[in-house]
Amino acid sequence: MAYLGENQEDWADYDASLLLRRVKDTDTKVPVLVSQGLADEFLQEQLQPESLRDAAKMVDYPLTLELHEHYDHSYYFIASFIEQHLRFHGRVLYQSL
Repeated sequence: MAYLGENQEDWADYDASLLLRRVKDTDTKVPVLVSQGLADEFLQEQLQPESLRDAAKMVDYPLTLELHEHYDHSYYFIASFIEQHLRFHGRVLYQSL
């Protein structure tokens, strides 16, 4: 509530799972890679990667969701996978030019 206010309907514009559900067949579908640590303390209550996966399937969105055991929400997690993400998204952006 501190960031988005008390009106929970306004939160939908910032929820990746809900935003994905709005994608139409005519929209450009840029492939996305998401990595998630399964030991993340925010996993079940806030992040809910299965919701993102389900939304992507619903609208046939090209999502690669990687779930990593023994990783949390730390700098070490980010440092472990940042190069893979930069390379993936760099390729996707280059191909769209």
